Order: sequence, then structure tokens, then C-alpha cells
Amino acid sequence: MDGKTLRLTPLWCTLLLWAFQVCSGAVTVTVSPQVNVVKDGTATLPCKYTGTKANSIVVAWTVDYEGSRRRLAYKSGEEIKSDDALILKGRATMGADLSLTITKVEPFDELTYWCEVTAGPDGYKDAPTLLKVFHTPETPELKKPTSQAISVTSTSSSEIGTCVTKNALPQPRLIWFKNDQPIPEVKDKFKETYMVPSVVKESSGLFTVQSILYMRPKKEDKDSVFFCKVEYSTLQNTTETKSSGTININLNYPPEKTTFTLLNTPPIKEGDKVEMKCETDGNPQPLFDFSKDNKDIKGEGGLLTLKSVKRTDSGEYLCKGTDFDNFDKDLSAKLNLMVHYIDPVVVTPPEAQTVSLGQKVERQCEVKASDKHTLQWIKGSEVLSQDGNLSIDNVGYDQAGDYTCVGAVPYVPGLKANATFTLTVEGKPIIAQPTDGEVPKEGSPVTLKCAAHGEPKPQFTWAPSAKESVEIKGNMIVSTIVLNATADIMKHGVNCTVNNKFGSDFKTIKVSMKDERAFKGSAEVLLSGNPVLKSADMQQGGSSAVVVAVVVCVLLLLLLVGLIYCLNKRTKLPCSKKDKKDMVTGDVNNDIVVEMKTGKTEHDGLLNKKATAEK
Repeated sequence: MDGKTLRLTPLWCTLLLWAFQVCSGAVTVTVSPQVNVVKDGTATLPCKYTGTKANSIVVAWTVDYEGSRRRLAYKSGEEIKSDDALILKGRATMGADLSLTITKVEPFDELTYWCEVTAGPDGYKDAPTLLKVFHTPETPELKKPTSQAISVTSTSSSEIGTCVTKNALPQPRLIWFKNDQPIPEVKDKFKETYMVPSVVKESSGLFTVQSILYMRPKKEDKDSVFFCKVEYSTLQNTTETKSSGTININLNYPPEKTTFTLLNTPPIKEGDKVEMKCETDGNPQPLFDFSKDNKDIKGEGGLLTLKSVKRTDSGEYLCKGTDFDNFDKDLSAKLNLMVHYIDPVVVTPPEAQTVSLGQKVERQCEVKASDKHTLQWIKGSEVLSQDGNLSIDNVGYDQAGDYTCVGAVPYVPGLKANATFTLTVEGKPIIAQPTDGEVPKEGSPVTLKCAAHGEPKPQFTWAPSAKESVEIKGNMIVSTIVLNATADIMKHGVNCTVNNKFGSDFKTIKVSMKDERAFKGSAEVLLSGNPVLKSADMQQGGSSAVVVAVVVCVLLLLLLVGLIYCLNKRTKLPCSKKDKKDMVTGDVNNDIVVEMKTGKTEHDGLLNKKATAEK
């Protein structure tokens, strides 16, 4: 090509482009390439055009349907009409803004829609919009096959499960998982693991997708967890998933070893219920036989139960399984059982004992057990000995009662044995120090108690006597009487005498007034009529000592005044008016002044402390 031709090439391109625009018109149509909508929703397909000012413009919406375009609606000038009687059944309308609106969208509405603009001399132009309909699928359902268990010895792949999801749009994808790891999708049936998928488009236009998983599992898959997920597209052009439930496969595999275990927590003691479990690492479990010392023992399945074991049940137990697919396989296991025991405690001497007061008592106890053991002598809650030997010097009444020797095996909780003997102490009765009785006043009833030790049980004698009640408290006998506190009883007390064949004892129980409280009450009565003394008493804080002192002083003063009065009457002391005046006008102390009257006005006299001193 020469240089002239190269220079004319751009010119020819420009002329060709101008000619194409003239032939095709200058109109430009703008639409959305794709519009997404959910099933039963409303879709709006926009359309705009530019590049023409023709007076007669027709805008129409058409759809690709059964191999040709079918008009749905159009606008000519201001007139808008719809031709959607058969295809969308009246669900499509065209707006003044040229957009096409489709209501109650169905899966079958997923088609290509064209916006066509005819502008007379400016030509014709169209543009397509794809309507995409979405519907979220249901959660996938996972089913196990109804066939029997899968064997690892099988030479062909076995069905693991079927995963199904329904009512999806667009068509979703199913993914299998084992132990949270996706299984690669394989459709080759000659592989050990593969899937058989199937897709059904329902009459509603939605998809049902199914996938069947086949594989040749190994023994390690006995605890594997299988599930599936459905992966689907959303309205926002993203991808989401839904998971099914999980399944485990019923896998048969041959056993390789046997275990024989004790279900109880050791140690085991006599009387316990013991359970022993025999099982293999295969599936299903074989038949098991149990034996001890070459003697068969009946079990149930792989469980051997001994309801109340004895020491003779100790020993070695044998469990043996039988695999009918492999008779030569040794499926036996052994278990050694130790049953702990403790023999009855032996006390020497074993019988009950009666001793005299002050004697010495000795006992020994021993026991045999399957392990290290302890021996304790106990009386009540008091531990008396830790070595099995009991020795009591100078026995007293308070040491009579039951003594128990307890043998125990600390290693085995609850393994104990014990033996008891009764010690009786006899002798002269002894009265415990009694509590004296108190009464508010003479003649009031008083309750007196007399408690005594003694064996044989002593008899009580009260002087003076009264109705008696007797009760036993521990090693003591308590006698109780109620009588009135007469003057004689308050003076001499009440005598309690006890006696048995070994002797007697005697105690006197005193009965007295509640003096302090009674005297205090009397003092308060005296003080209640004397405001001066009452005030003094209040200043001293109500002290009993002050009250007593004040009362004594008052009584002595009254006694002194009375004595002077009697002497005056007997001697008839003369007192002249002058003397009277002198006595009155003389020195007067701050002591108490008392005026004495004889009943005769001419012998009136006034005495003071000074005159008393002179007499």
C-alpha cells in the first residue's frame, strides 16, 4: 500500500461511520441490563431514550417468548396501551416514565424484555433487560438409607445418605461434608466415593435438587459425622448456605482386641453390688462367656453382675468373645477382683461383767481384716483406747454402761465391725450433792430432788415423807418430792436416805426463804411513805446496802425516843417554864428535836439531844 492510500484511510473511516449513523438513526436507548426480584414480588424495568426530537415517537415493551418477540405495552404520544392479555395475564403495565412494572412475579417471568424506540426519520433503537427471579430454598433434609449396617469389608461403595432441598430459584448446589470438611464432588461411580445428583423443575417453576452420597468407609469412620449444605444465590448477587442435620453411619467392622473393666469405683467390700463390663473394639459386639476358676458364670450381653459379693468372690475372672466371622481370633480378657472384708470383733472375755465399786476392769479385743485395720474402745462418744486394750482402775459408778470395740479398715470406706459388752458397777449407794430448796414464804410448796448412784438400785426414804416420783437419768436414780415448807422443815430441813444391800447414804436438804428479795421488798414498803429516805435511796442508786443502813438507823432512833419517853413518865421530871425556855433558847444542834407531851399542859417539856446526854 502506497503512502497516498495510507493518508486517505482516516477519511474513509469517518465517511463509513457517518453513513452507518444515517442508516441506523441517532436514537440511544438506556435500560438496566438485569433486574432482580423475589418470587411474588414487584419488578420495575426502567427505559430512557435520547438523540431524537421527532414529533411521532413510539416506545414499546416486548418480550422474547417461544422464539419471537411479543409486545406487552406501548406508548404513542400521550397514549399508553397494554397488549399483556396472554403472556403476563394483565400483570404488566407501562408508566408515563416508560418503565415496565410487573406484579406478583412468577418463576416463569424470568425472560428477556426489550425496550424499543421508533423515532420516525431518526430511526429505530432497542435494548434488552434480563429479569432474574429468586426464591430461597428450604433447609436441606438428610436421610439415612433403610438398608442394614455398612460393612468395611464390602468390596463396593455403600449408600451413606440422601440430601434433598426444595423450592429453590435459581437452581442451587448441594455440598457434602464429613467431620466439617467438604467432600470433593465426584460423579464417577467407579470411584470409592461419589455422588449421584438429580434436579427436578417443579410445576411451580422452582427447583428440587437431590444428591445421594456413596462411599466405602473405613473403621475410622465409625464416629464420623456427615451432613450437607445447600449453596444458593441471593437477590443481592451474593452466595449463602443452609445446613442440614447430621447423621452417623451404622458401620460394621471386625474386632481386634477385648477389654474387661470394673464399673465400680474400688475398693470393693463385702456386700457391695459389683458390675464388670466386657467389650471389643469391633461392631457389632460378639457373644461373651464369663468364667472364674474354670466355672461358667452367667452374664447378660457383655455385663457380669454380682449382687452381694463375698470374700470368696475375690479372684481372676475371664471374659471371652466369639466372632463368627473369625473363629480363630482370640477375643479374651481377664480381670482380677479383690473383695475386702473384716471379721467380727472378738472381745476377751466376751460376756457382760459386774464389779464392785473401786475394782479394776480389763478387756481386750481383736479382729482380722483384708487390709490394715484399727481398733478403738468407745463409750458413748468418748474414745478410750486406740490399741484394742481397755483398762479401768478404781472403777466408779459413772463408768458403768456399754463399752464398744470398733474395728475398721481405713482404706475401705464403710468397712467396719464392732462388739459391745456391758459393765455393771455395784456397791453402796452414794447421794450426789443436792440443791437446797427456796420458797418465797413459809408454807409455800417446794420441790426437792435427791439423786444417787448405786447397784442394785437403791430405795429412797424421805423424812418428812411426801408423794415421790422416781426416774433414771444415765447411771443415776433421781427421786423427786413436793411438800409445803413448814416452820419445822425450814428449821431442820428434809432428810433423804438411800440404801441397798451394800449400805446406805444420807443427806439433808435445806429449805430457806428467799431472804434478800423478801427483805428488799419490805424496805421498799418502808421507804414508800418517807419522802426524805426515799430521796436518799434514789440518790444512792437503789443500792440494797444503803436501804438496809437507812432502815436500821430509823429503827434505832425510834427506839431511843421511846426509851426517853418511858423514863420521863416514870421519874416525873419537873420542868418549869423558865427551864423550858432555857432549854429552848439554849444551844441547839442540828440533830433531830423531839417534843414530848404528858397530857398535862403545865408539865410540857422539850427535850433535845443535850438534855438526854445529861440524864
